[in-house]
Amino acid sequence: MSTAPIDRRAPIDRRALVDRHAVEVTGIVPESPLSVGNGELCYTVDVTGLQTFPGSHPVEERTGGVPGTLLATMSSWGWHSVPGSYALAETTRTYPTPRGPVPYVDMRGDLSGTGERPASAAESWLRANPHRLDLGRIGLAATGGAPLSPADLSGVHQRLDLWTGTITSRYRLRGAPVLVTTACHPSRDVLALRVESPLLAGGLGVRLAFPYGSQDWGNAADWTRPSAHSSALRRSERGFTVARVLDGAAYDVVVALSGGGAAVASGPHEFLVTFREPAAELVIAFHPAAAGRLPAFGEVVAASGRHWSRFWSTGGAVDLSAARDDRAPELERRVVLSQYLTAIHCAGSLPPAETGLMANSWRGRFHLEMHWWHAAHFPLWGRAELLERGLGWYAAILPRARATARDQGCPGARWPKQTGPDGRESPSPIGPFLLWQQPHPIHLAELVRRASGTEHALERYADVVMDTAAFMAAHAVKGRDGYALGPPLVPAQESYAEVRAAAWNPTFELAYWSWALEVAQRWRRLLGLPPEPSWSEVSAGMARPRVRDGVYAAMDAPPYTVRDDHPSMLYALGLVPPTRLIDPATMRATLHDVLATWPWETTWGWDFPAIAMTATRLGEPETALAALLMPVAKNTHLPNGHNRQSAALPAYLPGNGGLLAAVALMAAGWDGGPPAPGFPSSWSVAYEGLSPLP
Repeated sequence: MSTAPIDRRAPIDRRALVDRHAVEVTGIVPESPLSVGNGELCYTVDVTGLQTFPGSHPVEERTGGVPGTLLATMSSWGWHSVPGSYALAETTRTYPTPRGPVPYVDMRGDLSGTGERPASAAESWLRANPHRLDLGRIGLAATGGAPLSPADLSGVHQRLDLWTGTITSRYRLRGAPVLVTTACHPSRDVLALRVESPLLAGGLGVRLAFPYGSQDWGNAADWTRPSAHSSALRRSERGFTVARVLDGAAYDVVVALSGGGAAVASGPHEFLVTFREPAAELVIAFHPAAAGRLPAFGEVVAASGRHWSRFWSTGGAVDLSAARDDRAPELERRVVLSQYLTAIHCAGSLPPAETGLMANSWRGRFHLEMHWWHAAHFPLWGRAELLERGLGWYAAILPRARATARDQGCPGARWPKQTGPDGRESPSPIGPFLLWQQPHPIHLAELVRRASGTEHALERYADVVMDTAAFMAAHAVKGRDGYALGPPLVPAQESYAEVRAAAWNPTFELAYWSWALEVAQRWRRLLGLPPEPSWSEVSAGMARPRVRDGVYAAMDAPPYTVRDDHPSMLYALGLVPPTRLIDPATMRATLHDVLATWPWETTWGWDFPAIAMTATRLGEPETALAALLMPVAKNTHLPNGHNRQSAALPAYLPGNGGLLAAVALMAAGWDGGPPAPGFPSSWSVAYEGLSPLP
């Protein structure tokens, strides 16, 4: 195998690397607005630097509700539920399994590419609640005359300065100059806005509006129910506070003003701030409780600058400027922007939603099978602490996960698939039957251990690792050909939901199960505990995956392989390190069969980096690079860096996180592997701060 040369002669000029990928726009790009955030709070703006024209950035509603917007203000803690008293027991069905009858949360309605059709009120409510809440809309507004419209803009130049985490927006509004600076505090849920324009002295203000929570797909704001919530204005010496109450949810919006600003109610849940001076600053804190002293605008901007310059100066970096290949600048751009996007969307105190803190895919609920793709790259890129913010959540829901395992006749903990902060499963004909999220906490904890030290990781995550492994070992059932998984189950390739009652032994899950149990056994030794014999027995005795016509099948039951959705059999070697279950020659044949025949329009954004990881483990760097940059719709990375999937899924963070994990593998390799195994020999690659994978 010929691999790329690695340049270690000089450190990477990180400022130059980051600055060449600052995002600049000169007009409204509907799919590609810019955001500031800190992992807990995110504020997405249009070209005005605020949320003035939300209709210019639509999100398609795929379940028959009201379309949403990409211009949301979202937080990790901001959730809402409409009143309801439904229990998961109302959606449970009993399935025959090799261990006897087992209850599963299910859904008698169905899902499709165009929406979902729950069969009962319980299914509808449990799938949609709690849902993430749009905390408020903050935009410019005319204080008299006609409302503002995008046609009023000219001369737009907007820049996201990645090195400081600030957005600067320059334009003319109805012929008058406007300059807006937008920033987010790195450790508090505080926004800082500065507006400079002669229009502020008469004719232009800032509007704050607050919605009810929405149960619709893609829409985190319901503006049609003003009587269902309250927004109480309380003025203070420096500004004002809006106390928000929505059913059982409550939070405060605390606003400090300069420029002679004053607020008046201008409609239900709407407040207009006017100014007497041509320059004004607003510092806005979103808090479930009182915010305390607000920092000044300059303090927020300075804190943001310190944080982001430190972020870019430490951790991993990959410089492809010396690579003589037309694809290199685009790959480098995606790498830099994906670091920024995952830091503001995927590094909060909860596992992230697939659209992060930008829009409400699946009502903002998060999918635990995607957590690896969102966040595994953080420890690989020297930023393990960003993964650890959300990894601790697993321990918080251990009681619920243990109850699920117990109800299914197993010890340990079974993790949900689609869930919210409470860790409750969602009714579905797919989610509760998935297995591939089960090893993720072991894998993620092991990456933290390798990056941050054994003692630290054992202290924080031992219970999660031990309970995860206990369930996994007990869930596998010994059969004629070894330990088996299922039925019922749905593989990572979700195209088999209709045959879930008979599906078993998916290739990817068999390998992942075997490897993760070995890792958990190693953790027992590190904890000073004796080996658990059943873990070793199951790990070593997993059934070998089905091979048909010289390639791996998706699973060992009819229809074996459906060419649709994820080609998940490939990921038994890629995301999963080498195991005795997977023959590299057979996997190579499977890889090239998939590349020749798979319908890429059915895949998802993380499939392309996942395929690149498989090719890298097989020693095919050109194949890895071609997969990572495959020119198909689902592998699109917009000017803002987001991996767009469709009008209903306009951002897809697993694609960004997966890209960073794949590039780490391609550059730093894996334990015992070759250096830079994923870049062709013609590429000159400089990297630093990356860790090899297991």
